[in-house]
Amino acid sequence: MTKKRLSVSEYIQGILHSDRVMISRAITLVESELPTDQLIAEKVMEGILPYSGNSIRIGITGVPGVGKSTFIENFGKTLVEKGHKVAVLAIDPSSQQSRGSILGDKTRMENLASDKRAYIRPSPAGSTLGGVSARTREAMLICEAAGFDVILIETVGVGQSEIAVKGMVDFFLLLMLAGAGDELQGIKKGIIEICDAMVINKADGANFEPAKNAKREYANALHLFPEKENGWIPQVKTCSAVEKTGLDEILEMIMDYRERMLANGYWENNRAGQRINWLHEHIRYLLERSFFQNKNIKNHLDQILPDITSGRLSPIAKARELVDIFTKSKGEKLDRS
Repeated sequence: MTKKRLSVSEYIQGILHSDRVMISRAITLVESELPTDQLIAEKVMEGILPYSGNSIRIGITGVPGVGKSTFIENFGKTLVEKGHKVAVLAIDPSSQQSRGSILGDKTRMENLASDKRAYIRPSPAGSTLGGVSARTREAMLICEAAGFDVILIETVGVGQSEIAVKGMVDFFLLLMLAGAGDELQGIKKGIIEICDAMVINKADGANFEPAKNAKREYANALHLFPEKENGWIPQVKTCSAVEKTGLDEILEMIMDYRERMLANGYWENNRAGQRINWLHEHIRYLLERSFFQNKNIKNHLDQILPDITSGRLSPIAKARELVDIFTKSKGEKLDRS
């Protein structure tokens, strides 16, 4: 039995009343590839937009084995115990079948997932980062309109996903481990440059002293980077997500950052810049999708791919030819209309 298609107003009212089922259905709607769903989703997003934006958006990334899901669960519990409502989202451009590790995380985060003050949403699968990050942003706005005042966005994939998350959050947190050889090996310089804080997790037991040493090394390394335009000096903290130590200090640091950025005007300037970037990114995503769904393009691609793969034709020249075919077909549609 298929579910009854809901109206735009039903979605909006359900979201604004923090109806968890409606929140999930609305996020499923924005993830849909169906043109009819996308048109409804756009109207829903327009309706809830005035009620969004009133949260702290925190991006969290980390090396494999860093204990990210345990950190997110216990940091989330720290937040709800202090009166916040927390939504956990993920961005993963690489996972199309498993839908990202957060599905497993949701079962491991049982205590947080069962708390009515928290909401955990699996990562939307997708083949292009533009599509995935657009849906994550829309999910974020839906959660904000539903009253969640802290949004935790986890990177599940690697590489570009960190940059995508940085482009949609207010504060970017990098989780690290100590005692893995040279502390600066295995982490990309680009990720260190964009983080607002580094946290050495698992600072407990025999790993307590190595974590303190790693904190010194990371702090020294961060001083080698140019000063951030917002005047914030990235901090290094230690914590044990398992033992729930250091989590209060991390929250205090983020709140201090928020106060400073609100005071110097960077908070709103950053969000304004993000909105412009979201517009440009989504235009590129929509154009790319329209391009590859175009029948003329599909037919022409099928014809030339054997010669491209064999090296008989130039990919560069053929790319230009395909774009010309696409723009001409779009021009003909406009002329007919």
